[in-house]
Amino acid sequence: MTTYIFGYGSLMNSASRQLTGQTSAATPAIVAGFQRHWGKIDSSYTLSPLVVDKGHGSVNGVLLQVNEAGLAEFDIRERGYHRVLVPASDIDCDLHITKDDQVWVYIKDSPEPPCKLSPIVQTYVDTVLAGCLEISEQFAKQFVDSTLGWHHPLVNDRHAPKYGNLAGVRPEHHAQIDKLIGNVVA
Repeated sequence: MTTYIFGYGSLMNSASRQLTGQTSAATPAIVAGFQRHWGKIDSSYTLSPLVVDKGHGSVNGVLLQVNEAGLAEFDIRERGYHRVLVPASDIDCDLHITKDDQVWVYIKDSPEPPCKLSPIVQTYVDTVLAGCLEISEQFAKQFVDSTLGWHHPLVNDRHAPKYGNLAGVRPEHHAQIDKLIGNVVA
């Protein structure tokens, strides 16, 4: 049995996830039966990260092989979420996932939308999209197009980062990221 995490936000960024633990290289995947959107987790968060919940649609992200110790480290990072198993039949990727393998995704049931006190922050967006760009620009576009809630408050904190796992974002990413989200951010 092999254990994986399906990362659909900051875990797509190799430098950001290495701040938490060791994983395999990322394998792009699409998982059916979930919707991704911006949402508040709980009062300990001062920003609104990405969340998925069960729903119609599909989400692009990456599969990351982890061991039990690594899974425990990511459980701590993903506090406020809970893990659910994803059926192998709902995963489209280049890996051979069997029914004996475990693929976990961190979800939030009934998340609240971002607000001015807990907004979407640009450094989190930058971290996620830099991770998407590690795969391809098309993968990043798919992420933007399939993520709901871009109309909620977004704060540009590039001058004073509020996102604690900011990593892997270079200044040259900024113009590319701004172009990717230009049509969805008011």
